[in-house]
Amino acid sequence: MAHRATKRGAARTRLEGDYDVLVCGASFAGLAVARELVGSGARTLLVDRYEIGERQTSACAMPTCWMEAMELMPAVQQTFSRLVLHTPHCSVRWRLPWTFSTFDYRTMCGLLHDQGSDAAFETATVRGRTGDVVHTDRGDLRARLIVDALGWRRVLGPGQSVQPPEAYLSRGLEVHPGGSGEEMELWIDRSYVRAGYAWSFPADRELRVGVGSFEPRHHVKDQTVRLAADLAVEAVRYQGNWIPHRLRAATEDGVFFVGDSAGHCLPTTAEGIRTALYFGLACGRELRSVIEGGSSREAALRRYHRFSAAHEWKFRWLLRVQDWVPRIPPRQLARILRALERPRLTDWAFRHYLDIAPPSFAAPPRRRAGRPAVAAAA
Repeated sequence: MAHRATKRGAARTRLEGDYDVLVCGASFAGLAVARELVGSGARTLLVDRYEIGERQTSACAMPTCWMEAMELMPAVQQTFSRLVLHTPHCSVRWRLPWTFSTFDYRTMCGLLHDQGSDAAFETATVRGRTGDVVHTDRGDLRARLIVDALGWRRVLGPGQSVQPPEAYLSRGLEVHPGGSGEEMELWIDRSYVRAGYAWSFPADRELRVGVGSFEPRHHVKDQTVRLAADLAVEAVRYQGNWIPHRLRAATEDGVFFVGDSAGHCLPTTAEGIRTALYFGLACGRELRSVIEGGSSREAALRRYHRFSAAHEWKFRWLLRVQDWVPRIPPRQLARILRALERPRLTDWAFRHYLDIAPPSFAAPPRRRAGRPAVAAAA
């Protein structure tokens, strides 16, 4: 169980100051932003209510090629070349054209933090913003470039945040029993969840077993416990989260939004780590261009907004698939999934899926310095 790491007692000193860049949120997206500012001379501060790497919020799996490109391989726990998908009427094994890996959250966040080592870090709870001043439970911070990487609540946006279950969010819950396995498994089975899927991801000596619902009003605890029982593992070490499944504006009122705060999580699959890194890198490159004098803040906001919005049609298509799959009769769905076992179809589908946020975007620092996001993506 994670505990808030905000300083208390004598250690709770007042937090204040002026910065070039203030990144609120220090998980994948925020750390990727800070990574892109190394060597720029920016006075950068990362703030988060938890210590870096303290609070895992997902099953922690992503394409291995992204971990290679980002030099994060020491965090890998297990790698898979196949995806096994179960329905009430069939089980299919898709051999992938690239591999997935599960990884250790704390190790990966530590590696990303080391790569963005120019940024200072403080634990504080961000409460809101007035202009270029961000209010925290330890004091006010000022910056000309502000990033919200705080998650689906979009804390630094203007107006009231739409809360679940009215928000465009999926609901996920996971348990982490000890155990081992050789296959990354998914279930599309309406006895577990009417609209959504269940999973079991091995990670060295741990299994990550959970259920996710695309309908936020549908609770998933009982279904997660039943899945664990069906797999003969303990329902222990719970972890739950809300998962956005609709893209939102990446800039608003002078703030850059990245990761879940911008809806940068792929519908249907609920894959959000790769996209958090991808859009975090893009945002960081735009900020770097401002710091180095190659761009104004307004131009960077426009470019980053266009970069994110250019992916909207891809997210929209995946959202259509997310809405479509629960409506397919189970036997017909089984026939479709069997057809996708053909290597040619599997390769085509998964290569296009990877290209939504390709690993080639994660260029080494010496090749990316000062380049705006749009140019880097070309």
